[in-house]
Amino acid sequence: MKNHILAVTFATLSAAMAPTFAAAGPIENACNSSERPQAHRALCRCIDSIADMTLTRSEQRQVARFFSDPQRAQDVRMSKTTRDNELWARYRAFGDLAEARCAG
Repeated sequence: MKNHILAVTFATLSAAMAPTFAAAGPIENACNSSERPQAHRALCRCIDSIADMTLTRSEQRQVARFFSDPQRAQDVRMSKTTRDNELWARYRAFGDLAEARCAG
């Protein structure tokens, strides 16, 4: 019984003292997985934080696909639908802000 209490106490204290990490978003994951030589963890984390400020979670998932399939970005850009035009405008604003805040 005493060992059980010690084990529970140790586990609780360990969990409380362990650093907490925010889960990477879809943009950060896509950035880290890309084969672009300039992509590194700090840059990808910065870009993801800008995405959190400017894009919905659904838009982030859609934009994350642009990393592995650039043709998707081109399709959205050239699309005539209002929805795609609005997404492209938000994507451009996201890109401009990410470039301004995350560049070197």
